[in-house]
Amino acid sequence: MIASPLIFAAPRWHSLTAGAVVLLATLVWFSAKARRQQLSDFADASLLGSLLGSHSATRRVVKNTLLFLAVLLFGLALARPQWGEVKDEVQRKGEDVVFLIDTSKSMLAADVRPNRLERAKTAMREFVHRHAKGSVGLVAFAGDAFLLCPPTMDYDAFEDEVGELDTDAISVPGTNIAAAILSGKKAFDKSDRRKVLVLLTDGEDLDQLGIKAAEEVAKDGVTIFSIGVGTTGGALIQVPQPNGTPGPLLDERNQPVTSRLDEATLRTIAETTGGTYRRLDSVTGGMADVALALRDAEKKPGGIERRRGVDHFQWPLAVAICLLVVESLLTTRRRARLPQ
Repeated sequence: MIASPLIFAAPRWHSLTAGAVVLLATLVWFSAKARRQQLSDFADASLLGSLLGSHSATRRVVKNTLLFLAVLLFGLALARPQWGEVKDEVQRKGEDVVFLIDTSKSMLAADVRPNRLERAKTAMREFVHRHAKGSVGLVAFAGDAFLLCPPTMDYDAFEDEVGELDTDAISVPGTNIAAAILSGKKAFDKSDRRKVLVLLTDGEDLDQLGIKAAEEVAKDGVTIFSIGVGTTGGALIQVPQPNGTPGPLLDERNQPVTSRLDEATLRTIAETTGGTYRRLDSVTGGMADVALALRDAEKKPGGIERRRGVDHFQWPLAVAICLLVVESLLTTRRRARLPQ
């Protein structure tokens, strides 16, 4: 066991304990006031001295003090005091994979067939069929991000969500990769399984915040594999026209918009978290690194080393119980003196 300073694993109980002590003090005060009122109603003040001769005010104070200490110690136990540190090894239990799929208008470019979005959807389906062993989730993003499918072992439900994807999935225009990464991280539960984000996009990060988001999630052990969909030469973005036929998307100057694959940004995002970047040249080619990384994780002996604090809540809990027992056995009556 490694030495470490005193910490509390659940410090929120400190404020609740303080409130409980204040409440107890209020109840004790009102109880004492009610007793005095009842005695004054029962007998004349001149007779109270003889009637209360066997009552010990000191013992009453001792009982109340024991009760206050017990409440404080119960609160201390609930706050889980810890000192010392131990290391243990958590065995790997598969992997959680959340796909981040770009649904912005640029994904309608047809530099890969039939277009970028449909190629990415097919690649996700193929990956789940061939390699998925843990849970899979889905986040769609454009100018904002939305969790469409929380991590699940129901692959049919996942594929149904993939099939429904289109460029109208997110109403906010743009390509906010940072929002997608942070939404993907929030989708993971607090298990010890490996957490992997697979980012499928053309990489046109308009806000340029994707790399900072990658640095943030890397601190929590999340790995990002970025998959570039498209070509560096680019292509015109084709969108439905009023007559129903596809036509070029026009900018504010009424010029056709060309979208190009930004490989540099995607490579930096992946390498920041220990992942890799690949272009989606074929339906399964870009996912090869992801599948290989997951297979390597399964073959790796042992597990993940984790340090945790050592709980010592049992000590204040035991003392609090003892104080309550003593308080319940202690009476407020003095022992009767034998006549001489």
